Amino acid sequence: MASPSTMCMACLRSGRAGMLRNSCTRANPLRQGANRSFSLTHPATTRSPLYLDFLAPSIHSRLSISFASPRTPQFGSLKPLHHSFSSASVTRKAIQNPRKDEEGNEMSIEITPRAANRLHQIMTADSNPDLALRITVESGGCHGFQYLMSLTDSSKISPDEDTVFEGAHGTKVVLDEPSLDLLKGSKVDYTMELIGSQFKIVDNPLATSSCGCGTSFDIKM
Repeated sequence: MASPSTMCMACLRSGRAGMLRNSCTRANPLRQGANRSFSLTHPATTRSPLYLDFLAPSIHSRLSISFASPRTPQFGSLKPLHHSFSSASVTRKAIQNPRKDEEGNEMSIEITPRAANRLHQIMTADSNPDLALRITVESGGCHGFQYLMSLTDSSKISPDEDTVFEGAHGTKVVLDEPSLDLLKGSKVDYTMELIGSQFKIVDNPLATSSCGCGTSFDIKM
């Protein structure tokens, strides 16, 4: 039987060996835990960082904006352009007592829209739809002939001696035969100038010269 001192020494060595094994055994779970912790946190390192997606547009959205096809114009909604020719004069045929020249051509004049509009304004202001513009050519003036403008009533128009032309708005221009023969092919216009506004004869194909005011002219003989 071993002595007490021998047993105590044996127990002491056995206890130290057990403590050493236990300490080694407890160290392994720590290393495994560290490994597990590393393995658990490792996927987190590969995950993309968190940020607000709605503040940073994605590549797909930028590409869709950059390469968006232009909008095709709707030609069906376009309206055609309309040109207005209200300033153009119109050749008027006589509505009363038409006449022909020596060559057998019908004599006519043109009435510009400005002249017709102004005459219509006068008719409306006077409340007289029977007003007409009479044009008379007389000898005189600085160039040999001059024309005179006056307002007349339809009741004073001679059915035998006067020729009547009708313009826009039912306006009427009256000339006797000698005056029409000198003004055929010309235009009746209304001009607004610094010196005043007036009815005027323009573009007379028979006139070779005229004065500055345009009321006196010379003709081809």
